[in-house]
Amino acid sequence: MVDTDKGTEILQEIAVVIPTYKARNHILGVINEIGPEVTRIYVIDDCCPDGSGDFVEANCKDDRVSVIRHLENQGVGGATMTGYKAAIENGMDILVKIDSDGQMDPALIMDFVAPITSGEADYTKGNRFFDLEKVSSMPKIRLFGNAMLSLMCKLSSGYWNLFDPTNGYTAIHADVARHLPFNKISRRYFFETDTLFRLNTLRAVVIDVPMEAKYGDEVSNLKISKIVGEFFLKHVRNFSKRIFYNYFLRDMSLASIELPAGLALLGFGSFYGGYHWITSIQTGITTPAGTVMLSAMPVLIGLQLILGFLSYDISSLPRRPIHKHGTITRWKSR
Repeated sequence: MVDTDKGTEILQEIAVVIPTYKARNHILGVINEIGPEVTRIYVIDDCCPDGSGDFVEANCKDDRVSVIRHLENQGVGGATMTGYKAAIENGMDILVKIDSDGQMDPALIMDFVAPITSGEADYTKGNRFFDLEKVSSMPKIRLFGNAMLSLMCKLSSGYWNLFDPTNGYTAIHADVARHLPFNKISRRYFFETDTLFRLNTLRAVVIDVPMEAKYGDEVSNLKISKIVGEFFLKHVRNFSKRIFYNYFLRDMSLASIELPAGLALLGFGSFYGGYHWITSIQTGITTPAGTVMLSAMPVLIGLQLILGFLSYDISSLPRRPIHKHGTITRWKSR
């Protein structure tokens, strides 16, 4: 790889992290398709009841593979972070995470790595919605679920340019990964989305990489009905934290005034207008025009202020990769 700033050739060692749980039928196929550009492969047996780790050790002859076992199931996030830590300790430069169920094509690894090595991004993630001709092959429930989750993720993470937030095909520079608060990131299915929120607090540059998902006989462990409520509450939490960190703790701007003022005016106008509307219905007395204006104006002004804040927030995407410049400022989050 070439460092364009210095004109020198730099070898970037790539590690692939594969969390595995109930994917014994697919794991060897995934490993066999990983090309020679990868230096190390970490298979994380997340207390798999099928003994995936033992199966890999007994049947895989690739000397790049290391099997790490969890004594207790920690979820895909916990398994991924275990792989990250091992790769960082071994001096790897770029950490790629793919699933063990065969839905992610290992041939795309360099597509995820290239933007990082060229200094365009700190973190890359897959986007299965880029090619509209192939979206129709995706299960309809996933289409709807991903659309809703993507909207919530844009609000909570601040990455308005991203879609398909639960996509687990990712790559990250080790210098960025080592600054993530591994003890605070969600360890289960909210892992990818929570990671985006944490990356935003570091002001890391994140981009989507177009990809096509493969659907075969694998069985998904993700049940949409069980995670909707949990995801919503965590998105609200992360949105609140991000707004506080970026607009009140880290920096102050006009947007720091627009959001609270807009919410206050919108809340007052809605409450005041609603109260008089209900009173008018109960008494049969027409509400005076002045009262209507006194409720409508705060609502309109409040909406304009909130839209102004959203416009500022959308334009405030991180644009300068942090790993390229050697220094990362870490903002502590609670």
